[in-house]
Amino acid sequence: MSKKTLVSAITAALVVGAASTTFAAANPFSDVPADSWAYDAVTTLAADGVIDGYPDGTYKGQNTMTRYEMAQIVARAMAKTDLEKADKALVDKLAAEFAEELDNLGVRVADLEKKSDNVKWGGELRYRYYDIDRDSKAGDETHNKVLFRLEPKAYIGNSGWTANARLDYEMNLSTDENNDGVVVDRAYVEGPLFGATVTAGRTPVFTAQGLLFDDRISGGTVAFGSDEFKTTLAAGRYSEDDHSVDYKDKGNAKDITAEYYGVQFDYTPNDNLALNAGYTALTGIDAKYKADYVLNADDNTANFWYAGGKYAFDKNVAFVGEYAQNTEANTEDQAWTAELQYKGANPADAGSWGMYAGYRQIETFASIAPTYDDIIGAGYKGAVVGASYVPAENILATIEYFDGEETVSGQDASKFFANVDFFF
Repeated sequence: MSKKTLVSAITAALVVGAASTTFAAANPFSDVPADSWAYDAVTTLAADGVIDGYPDGTYKGQNTMTRYEMAQIVARAMAKTDLEKADKALVDKLAAEFAEELDNLGVRVADLEKKSDNVKWGGELRYRYYDIDRDSKAGDETHNKVLFRLEPKAYIGNSGWTANARLDYEMNLSTDENNDGVVVDRAYVEGPLFGATVTAGRTPVFTAQGLLFDDRISGGTVAFGSDEFKTTLAAGRYSEDDHSVDYKDKGNAKDITAEYYGVQFDYTPNDNLALNAGYTALTGIDAKYKADYVLNADDNTANFWYAGGKYAFDKNVAFVGEYAQNTEANTEDQAWTAELQYKGANPADAGSWGMYAGYRQIETFASIAPTYDDIIGAGYKGAVVGASYVPAENILATIEYFDGEETVSGQDASKFFANVDFFF
């Protein structure tokens, strides 16, 4: 598909329903030259998801673009507040090139936004299987389920604010049972406020490399600073009622309700290095199971500090590491991960793939909800390997394997994990 085809189609998606109006620019309808760098810039932004095409994700049309059409694309991209560093640089460069057209569009751009569909729908259908073998009394466990997920995003006027949600419905293929109903996993607003990016509601929180926390709280976050140095604050309530907990899993840190407070510092001096450090506190802990080995904190509090980062040796090889400790726990208070990554699977790039190998030790009270719990959660340590592949656009297949032991009993444990995501 030619650059002309791609970019003219993006324009068509953005200007559907817009009425014809004359502007003050000398000739806003003159074509952007076919060899202009702007086409490559817009193609990159489209590939990165900054600019949306038609609902089915395809791009249609055979005409070159006018400066007027390009300016409308740039205006739409400028309204985004969560751009990556490289994408923001491209948008700024385009804005400088089409500054006159943008200025003369004025209210017209605002009118176009009001007339266009302000709700974007996304989601996935996910099949997940895993098998856990444990020598301890916890025994073996098999998971064989399908998850249907919807993720609507609604743009609130032209303010830069969005309303976001995530709705899950799960089906157990082993028992042919379904959830009692749709679970509202997330529901929050996000937008700029006083120079910061703010979220409020049932909002997602992800700490550093995900060793400590990758879940949601009922509260809010505030992120401020530059692309190089950013600070993020989080406060809210973490509730066991938001999670499905099996009796076999008692002792998992998810089995608690508590007030959540956190601060994280991110330092990214260049594209190869990213460092982070932070502190998270849980207060007023109420454990689902009252045994001491579950709570393990004399004053119903937990204080976690963590530090880690990622270093890319080149475009293919990267190292990720992180350490965390709960200073209030009497035992089982430390966690760490070290991982070597090769390449990476991008769902938008058919044929892309990646793999990793590493070692993780996540003691029982050193982590609340680690992002790694698909393959290894709190209370385990051992070696992990995994690979991902994109057989077709927006289809991601992943397999992982863990071999190690339980941190408390010292008895052997292993896990095989397989996952296929169909994104839409």
